[in-house]
Amino acid sequence: MVAWEYALLVRRYQGQGRNFHVTFVWYAPDGSRTDVTAYGDTAIGHLNRVGREGWELVSAAEDVNNVQGSTEVHRYHLKRPLR
Repeated sequence: MVAWEYALLVRRYQGQGRNFHVTFVWYAPDGSRTDVTAYGDTAIGHLNRVGREGWELVSAAEDVNNVQGSTEVHRYHLKRPLR
């Protein structure tokens, strides 16, 4: 039986018009949280990077809040065999 470990990549977009900010945060299996924004500005770039480390995308979810400005949160749930 394969044992899995899980992680989460969160993309957050905040702002309006030309004044916006995008961040990416990696939630590791050990519970630690790392700002990985410096590794790239696209979700596909981040997913390809962690894919090379053995992570597989298992689901994605999106939350949008346009009441208080424009906020989008995308969550990418990943897994890989426990090492």
